Amino acid sequence: MVVASLPEPVWREQLSDHESRLGARVRAAAARRERGEADPVEDFLWEYYGVRPGQLLAYSAGVGVRLEGPGARELLGRRGFEATEGGAVVPTGAYPERRRPFLAWLRELLDGIAARPAFLGCAGMHEWAMLYRTDTPRHPQVPLRVTAATLESTLESVGLACTHFDASRFFTAAALPLHPSLPTRESTRELEQKGCLHTNMDLFKWAWKLFPWSSSELVADTFELALRIREVDMRASPYDLSARNLEPIRVETAEGRREYRRWQERFAREAEPLRGRLSEVVEGLASGAARGD
Repeated sequence: MVVASLPEPVWREQLSDHESRLGARVRAAAARRERGEADPVEDFLWEYYGVRPGQLLAYSAGVGVRLEGPGARELLGRRGFEATEGGAVVPTGAYPERRRPFLAWLRELLDGIAARPAFLGCAGMHEWAMLYRTDTPRHPQVPLRVTAATLESTLESVGLACTHFDASRFFTAAALPLHPSLPTRESTRELEQKGCLHTNMDLFKWAWKLFPWSSSELVADTFELALRIREVDMRASPYDLSARNLEPIRVETAEGRREYRRWQERFAREAEPLRGRLSEVVEGLASGAARGD
């Protein structure tokens, strides 16, 4: 079903704006990869979320938006795009049937996150738990800004209250007993909450998984938020990121934990409208499936 149409000059301008918005970041990431250089902050978004930098420049106006004009034929053959009268469109019906259960799962996840209050008491200890009593740090090329003794005493005194399974599964074996109730994959829908930095970073993951039914604008918006969150995430870690000109958030102190909490509150507010837009995409696809679009 077509819900809107864009003349070719309009969607061409959108495509150009999208490439301008992310092009420098994508080119820099690709160049780093060619040189074999690692970036402990940004590489997380490419590697953990399984996105190649160049893929981020792909364009879509979103589900049901007809792109008019002969130039739209260039998009045919790409995932999701189909020919329509006078152009190309990503229809609801092109969404893979085998992925319908994922839509239902994601719909429930997003609704649950929106409904439950933010939890702001984790103090960013997840990165500390990934380094607790281990000789194999996740980023061996980056020095630590605290001693092993400070790392251990901080984690032991602050404790672990992580609600995000995909963060907790990287805790060291020694850190696991410090968490009173570890998240599991099965408890994800009950525990995910808007105060979690990783939950809000994951908006990029979900927007990308739904692309091209989600628009390239939504993908870019969630990517840029995820990048800013990731910087704060790592600033609160035990790693020394001074070479990247990132000042630490010293969560080993009471003032540092208050600063981290303020970032949690800020990102929870910024993520809310993006989560709403993502929910609209999911709802539209689920409703289209029910109608047989």
